[in-house]
Amino acid sequence: MSPNYWGVSIVTIDGQRYSIGDVNIPFTIQSCSKPLSYAIALDLLGADVVHTYVGQEPSGRNFNELILDHNKKPHNPMINAGAIIICSLLKTMYNPDMSSAEKFDFTLNYFERLAGGQDLGFNNAVFLSERECADRNYALGFYMREHKCFPENSKFRECMDFYFQCCSLEANCEIVSVIAATLANGGICPISEEKVLKPESVRDVLSLMHSCGMYDYSGQFAFKVGLPAKSGVSGGMLVVVPNVMGMCLYSPPLDALGNSCRGVQFCEELVKKFNFHRYDNLRHASNKADPRKHKYETIGLNIVNLLSSAASGDLPGLRRHKLSGVDMKLADYDGRTALHLAAAEGHANCVEFLLKYCNVPVNVKDRWGRTPLEEAVAFGHTDVINLLQLWDEEASRNSKDHSDDGEPLIPEFVAKQDN
Repeated sequence: MSPNYWGVSIVTIDGQRYSIGDVNIPFTIQSCSKPLSYAIALDLLGADVVHTYVGQEPSGRNFNELILDHNKKPHNPMINAGAIIICSLLKTMYNPDMSSAEKFDFTLNYFERLAGGQDLGFNNAVFLSERECADRNYALGFYMREHKCFPENSKFRECMDFYFQCCSLEANCEIVSVIAATLANGGICPISEEKVLKPESVRDVLSLMHSCGMYDYSGQFAFKVGLPAKSGVSGGMLVVVPNVMGMCLYSPPLDALGNSCRGVQFCEELVKKFNFHRYDNLRHASNKADPRKHKYETIGLNIVNLLSSAASGDLPGLRRHKLSGVDMKLADYDGRTALHLAAAEGHANCVEFLLKYCNVPVNVKDRWGRTPLEEAVAFGHTDVINLLQLWDEEASRNSKDHSDDGEPLIPEFVAKQDN
């Protein structure tokens, strides 16, 4: 594989796609298969059964180290020992009458459903090489067999071969990004709209990807990036932004911990620009963009919140909207501004705030040609009527005296009140 390969593919939960670079280069998914086989096991066998055999804690050790937790079982499904046990559960406990070929075809079909029906390949050369040079994995297997980690009636060699087969499946960035988007979408593929996994299964998978998915860099990745991810030694990297999108990054050069160098750096730069980190504040992180919100959705929400505050007399709410940069002149479909609603409901303090600090036009008309003053008259709010009339008179007088002055027009009676 060329070290210059670099591709990024993104699929959103509503099916939008974006790809750039070497996104059609096939690569074996290797450890990116681990969260997928774990998800299938959760769906078919249930979390209680699966976690009888596999833990949920980061190991704090190398991904292929000969070690078990205090219960004498693998620490989690994202390390080699845990993934081997997951494969043994699928092989032995779900439809045990299936032959090895049938079980492989069944699992491959499940992976392809996660990918929206796209075809995954199988690299036989990689499979044979994995099986031939798997001394450490065999050592893990024998060590776990000694401690009775495998389910009853497991056939050791067949389980190991099944694990190697899952790691030898071949895909490209565009295929894996759809799988990531399916995880981001709670188990429903955004391309085929098929419900492939249960939401509870996806939740558990993403939880362990977040804490254990990046080998010995998992803790730092969770701290710096804060997204569920899984890397593989082929240079592939599956990243999930829950409820937003899935990504696949591909670049063969690896760092000392076995993760794609470009992939990790890309994720770190991504969360600097967008508020995708799991613990970013979605309301007050002003230095980051929030692509979850369409600009028209944001405007619509601002209008609803602004008019609601005005109608209910929520002066602190109006101040908050003003300070957060909301255009206080926004109107709804009927052309009614916050000033119309505050006047109609008789909230004199809100009316004064909108006129004095927000420069809302006093004579603005709605679709029926009614001004805020006419609303106040219709509902008999004397205080508001007097305030609007004074403001209208003073504003008209000041507009003649300061027609070339770019400053907001503040009536004299309001300025005197400030002093």
